[in-house]
Amino acid sequence: MALLTIAIFWLSIVPTELFASQAAVIAVKMVISWGFLVLVPALAATGGSGFALAKGRRGGVIGAKLKRMPLIVTNGLLGLIPAALFLVSKARAAEFDTVFYAVQALELVVGAANMTLLDLNLRDGLRMKGRLHRQPA
Repeated sequence: MALLTIAIFWLSIVPTELFASQAAVIAVKMVISWGFLVLVPALAATGGSGFALAKGRRGGVIGAKLKRMPLIVTNGLLGLIPAALFLVSKARAAEFDTVFYAVQALELVVGAANMTLLDLNLRDGLRMKGRLHRQPA
């Protein structure tokens, strides 16, 4: 759910910023800020499921998943959420200036990084459960 939520945010931002009106940009920013009510619990569930699968182990695939989780959480709490809240306030004030677009670019980069990390954790979780097998090289 966390991966899907961030992907929806990301895929909403890009075309809106490139092709839509300022009113549409403001609307997307508002929806995203409310979307944190879904994202934050989804990130918590993602971390919780990883710890549950680990069952106290720390090596191998589990270790990789556990090492990614603090970065995912940090990116979300210190990158995505503050950037989104800043951007919605700038958008509502119709301040589409250099600072707005710099923070928007940063938000997209951090969002892409989180999607990548969440995708890696999803892949590893599926492998741990036996639902995904390694592809031969």
